[in-house]
Amino acid sequence: MKKRIAIISAILEEPEKIQFDFNKLISNYKDIVRGRMGIPFHEDNISVICIIVVGTLDEINSLTGKLGNLDNCIVKTSISKKEIDR
Repeated sequence: MKKRIAIISAILEEPEKIQFDFNKLISNYKDIVRGRMGIPFHEDNISVICIIVVGTLDEINSLTGKLGNLDNCIVKTSISKKEIDR
């Protein structure tokens, strides 16, 4: 099945309340995750996280949807138009 590269950007407001659930979801999709970068803004009680994934549209959309359903988690995804074989 064709796969695409995507970037999932997430802003966690009050990250201490949701970071366990957020990290658990990410680990459930470890097969498609290729990289992750997080920057905490302690003084503002916000964390900004960028996750690079390679997967099918269904896999990418599933992860994005589950993250977006977490309270205090704002998620946006950019997906490449080019399909790749992996």
